[in-house]
Amino acid sequence: MGTTDTVLLWALGVLALAGGVLVFTLNSMARVTCALLGSLVCVGGVVTVLRLPYLGVVIVLMMVMEMLIMAVFMIAYMMNPAGLMPMSMLHNKRGSLVISAVVFAALVAGVFLVPWPDRTGVRPGDTTFQVGMSLMGDQMLTMVTLGFVLLATMVGATVLATRRGRYDRFGDDLDQRPANDPTGGGVGR
Repeated sequence: MGTTDTVLLWALGVLALAGGVLVFTLNSMARVTCALLGSLVCVGGVVTVLRLPYLGVVIVLMMVMEMLIMAVFMIAYMMNPAGLMPMSMLHNKRGSLVISAVVFAALVAGVFLVPWPDRTGVRPGDTTFQVGMSLMGDQMLTMVTLGFVLLATMVGATVLATRRGRYDRFGDDLDQRPANDPTGGGVGR
């Protein structure tokens, strides 16, 4: 690992830790969601710097979508406006502080006290291929094909479920103003 990778690893690690601390110190769900997203994106960056780009990108994509869905549901369903009202993210502050300090100390002690095994063999050239083979085995082609079939099925089902196209509300010559929107007060209501 070169100097650039080491600096990136430390920087992303510190940012991930800072985002994790912000999750428990900010006072609204919307801000906590943004802090958690930043922290998890940095974790994906750490995994990518450790030469596992496939897993790093998957972590980033999954966390971005998960936090986006969480933010949308907070805006739609929370009693306060968009989760921006002050609230405490901690319950049983003393107990949780003691438990987290003990767990953190045990994990740090484990890092330094466990006899880590030495690498046997050489590092594989393509880690993405190795992860794919470990997860899918001989069924890699089947799973890739299945992924494309499922994507095509979802897109096709969405297209078939839609009664009208994108520009149908403007009429055949695209000159109908105002547009005939089903939710608005346009022509044809």
